[in-house]
Amino acid sequence: MKLHELHPAEGSTSYPKRLGRGSGSGLGKTSGKGHKGAKARSGGGKRPGFEGGQMPLYRRVPKRGFNNVFGTEYAEVNVERLEAFEDGATVDAKALLNARIIRKELDGVKILGGGELTKKLTVKAAKFTASAKEKIEAVGGKAEVI
Repeated sequence: MKLHELHPAEGSTSYPKRLGRGSGSGLGKTSGKGHKGAKARSGGGKRPGFEGGQMPLYRRVPKRGFNNVFGTEYAEVNVERLEAFEDGATVDAKALLNARIIRKELDGVKILGGGELTKKLTVKAAKFTASAKEKIEAVGGKAEVI
């Protein structure tokens, strides 16, 4: 096979519409755009949210709240949810994601003190509440801040 013998598979390509090339083509004169108006002009059409000059909804509705770019959001997990892991396991964000205990890692994982824990685990997280740390260490586990 040579370069001049290469061509696309049969039926995989089509010719472009030839607009404005006579009335016999079916796409002559106005080139399928009808008569006048925004859609007939070059760069035509209206932006999303345009309401024909009426004050648009996004400007009629008041603004509320703000998004703190410096804020941190933690994926929170209660101690009782750690029962899903076997005794002696190391629990970190990746393990929690794989076990589907959390959906997203966000800015880290925070372990809360809800429920009881019976298994000895090594838990690695960004934050622990005092009661969570106490419960993990009471059964012989480790609470490591990363």
